[in-house]
This record gives sequence, C-alpha cells and structure tokens, in this order.
Amino acid sequence: MPSQQPDDSLLPRSAASQPPNAAPGEAAITRRAVLGGAVAAAVVGAGVAATNSGEAASAAPVAGAQAAKSRATVASAASKRMPTLYLPHGGGPCFFMEWTMGPRDTWDAMAAWLRALPASLPERPKALLVVSAHWETRRPTLLTGAQPPLLYDYHGFPEHTYQLRWPAPGAPALAGQVAQLLRGAGIETDTDASRGFDHGVFIPLLLAFPKADVPTLQLSLQAGLDPAQHLAIGRALAPLREEGVLILGSGMSYHNMRGFGRERSLAESLAFDTWLEQTAKAEPAERGRRLQRWAEAPAARACHPREEHLLPLMVCAGAGLQDAGSVAFRDQVMAVQVSALRFG
Repeated sequence: MPSQQPDDSLLPRSAASQPPNAAPGEAAITRRAVLGGAVAAAVVGAGVAATNSGEAASAAPVAGAQAAKSRATVASAASKRMPTLYLPHGGGPCFFMEWTMGPRDTWDAMAAWLRALPASLPERPKALLVVSAHWETRRPTLLTGAQPPLLYDYHGFPEHTYQLRWPAPGAPALAGQVAQLLRGAGIETDTDASRGFDHGVFIPLLLAFPKADVPTLQLSLQAGLDPAQHLAIGRALAPLREEGVLILGSGMSYHNMRGFGRERSLAESLAFDTWLEQTAKAEPAERGRRLQRWAEAPAARACHPREEHLLPLMVCAGAGLQDAGSVAFRDQVMAVQVSALRFG
C-alpha cells in the first residue's frame, strides 16, 4: 500500500403564491411583474373606452413598453441569480502532487473543470458559502473568523502539500445573515471563530479561485446527517443567491474507501450516478422526495457506506429546489464514476 493512501477522511413562506424557498428579491420581482401587467391592462382598457381615438392609439405602446420592461426586469434578475453547485473535491491534495495510486492524469479532468468553474457563472460571486463533507457539529455552525487558517486534514501525502496556501478572507457579516435566515426557518446555529478551512474547502477552491480574493464562509453539516434537515437548511439559504452568494457543496458523489479500484465498484457507481442525474432533473417536489430517501437508490450504500460526502448535495439542492438540475461534470477516477451537479 503506498504511503500516500488516503484514510477514510480524505476522498472526497409568506404568500400562498410564493414558492416555499423564494427569495425576498424574487417575491419583489414577481410583485413588480404582476403590477406591471395590471398597469398595462388598465392602460389598454382606458384606451379602448376613450372616445378620442388618438388617446387609444397612444395607450397601446405605453402598455407594451411597460409589459416589456417588467419581463426584462424578471429576466435580468434570473440571469444574475447564482446557481448552486455540488462539486467533487478529489482525494486529499490530489491536484497538487504527482499521483501514484493510478494513472498520473487521474484527476486532470476534474482539475480542469474546477479551474473553469468561475467562467460558467453569471457574474463574479460576491461571496462563497461552502458546506464541506469534513465538518460536522451538533448544530449547524458558522466559521466566523475574519482570516481563517487552513486545516491540513489529510495524512501521508508529500510534505509540500502541507505548505499550500489559500488566504481567502472570511465573511463574518455574511455569517450573521446566514444565522438570521436559518433562525427564521426554525434552525438554530452556533459559531466558531477559531477553526480554519478544511481541505474540502481550500483544495477545490485553490483551483477555482486561486487568487483567494472572494470572501468565504464555511457552514458545517449537522450531526445525524438527516437529509430532510439539510434540504431545509438549503431552502432557508436560497435568498442569498439573489445577492451574489455562490452556494457550494463540497463532497464526492462516490465515497467508499474500500470500493475505489474494486472490480464491481464501477457498475455500482454507474447505477447510483444514473439515479443522481435522474433526481437532479426531476420536478422540484419529486426531487426533494427522492433525496430524502436517497438510501433506497440503486447501490446507495455501496457508494456511500456513510453519507457525509453526499449530504452537501442536500444543501445545494434545497437552495436550488425550484431550479432545473443538471450534471455539470462527470468522469471516472480510480475505477468509479463521479459527478458534479448544478441547480440553476
């Protein structure tokens, strides 16, 4: 067994018409659109009723312009809304070393996708909110340090991988906003001002945001790993997408340490990966039901004997529950298939 073999920690409602996880901004936009349509209808009606044909003729262009403006406002807001992404973070510091547990290019495609991630976004994120598989607490906990250090929580890798740097600023103000949103959904939180970013955060983001210049907030998983609870956490955080916050779940869609490289694991990973894609593309209500019962999926426990690397997906799916889901990336590494999922 090579000395670099990773251990089990490494691989990764107000109005009835408003959707349950609609952002305040979304609701405001919807109200503006409805008002715009109502004004347009009133103008058209007044024009028809007017005895002066000139007034009637001038009313129609005004109505059309206002309706078009309302549609443009809605479209513009939707185009700038951040997606949510469940991404694979690889195995330990795999992207920053010569890989010896398989082909040297094992992680190259994943690394290339992570580097290209910012270009796929509607605009530069104002902040990153990351849920990593490598932090579990009794209650959802927010990392509130202004300049978090790094946790090199991997073992047996080359010495230089413990010298990696990713000095992104923390986001204490965003932490307060997240706590308020979760409290509003009946979810109490804790804070931790001393913990650092674990490798589920800094390893993939060192590729995606190498300048480390985007404020970053880490949120823990909640002990017990209840999928319904993590979907609810995501739903509560959905309004942040309207404010330029990119919500990321960092894990691995396959995470069975004994399964990597095993002959039957590819078929198991393919079966579960197909289920993941079908679930991501399902209608919102069905998607939520399927994710809550993920353990009933084909080969679910073969792929996730313990689900901490899957649970970040629940937060991303909850925050993007009303948006279409898709497979953003897919590759085979160490004889299994892994994917990234995107909502919005």
